[in-house]
Amino acid sequence: MLCWLALLLIRIIETTTGQTWNNIRRDLDRLHAVTFTGPFRQSTNPTKPQIDLYSQLGLPLPKKIIEISAAAR
Repeated sequence: MLCWLALLLIRIIETTTGQTWNNIRRDLDRLHAVTFTGPFRQSTNPTKPQIDLYSQLGLPLPKKIIEISAAAR
């Protein structure tokens, strides 16, 4: 059942964006969350293809600052 749901999600994303799953995965694979030695985690800046994919899918872009530890507040 899980495999079927994953395939369905992939097909919906492909149909919505008009791109192949390999292209979508390659573009989104470049988006990373980075943990610094300081008290916070942040994501990398999204590329133009990543911004376009999120926009086409109606999803908000990941927040720049993902987490701030309690010690930094």
